[in-house]
Amino acid sequence: MIEKLISISHGTARRLAWFGGTLLIAASVLVTIDVICRKLFNISLGGADEFTGYCFAVATSLSLSYALFERVHIRIDALYGFAGPRLRAAADLFGVALLTGFTALVAMMAWGLVADTLEYNSRSITPLKVPLAIPQIPWLIGWLFAVFSGVLLLVGAIARLRREGAEASSQLIGIKSTKETIEDEAGIRT
Repeated sequence: MIEKLISISHGTARRLAWFGGTLLIAASVLVTIDVICRKLFNISLGGADEFTGYCFAVATSLSLSYALFERVHIRIDALYGFAGPRLRAAADLFGVALLTGFTALVAMMAWGLVADTLEYNSRSITPLKVPLAIPQIPWLIGWLFAVFSGVLLLVGAIARLRREGAEASSQLIGIKSTKETIEDEAGIRT
C-alpha cells in the first residue's frame, strides 16, 4: 500500500516539477520580450519582474517534492561512504526527518501568510495590483505537498527498514550510488 502511494506521489511530483519548469520558461520568454521591447522600441511591458518573481517562487515550491523523491537534495556526505549500512540508514532517516520538519515549519508560516492575504484581500503594491492569493496558493500547495512527500518517504523508508533492512531503506531515501545516477541519466529503469 505505502509503495503504491509513494509511486503515485512520485508521479504527481514529476508533473508538478514539469509545471514549475513551464512557468520558468514562460517567465524567461516574457523577460526576453520585455528586454527586446525596451531596447528596440523604448517601451516596457511592465510587470515582467513581478510575474517572474511569482513564477520562481511557485516553481521552486512545486519542485521540492520531486527533488526529494529523486534524492537530489544537497547533502554533506563526507563521512557517509565510510559508515556501515545501518548508520547510513539512520543518517538518511534523520536527514529526511529534519528536512520534512523544516518544510513543515515553512508550510505553517506560508499557511498563515495565505490566510492573511485572503482575509485582507491583499494585492501587490505594483501597477498590476495582482491579488496576492493567485501566486500564493499554488506556492502553498507546493510546500504542503513537500511535507506530505517527506512524511510519506519517512514512513516508507521505516517500513522498508523493518521489512527488508538498511539497504532497501537507503534505496528510497539514501544518497544515490554512481550506478543509480548513470542509470537515471541514461533512462534505464530496473
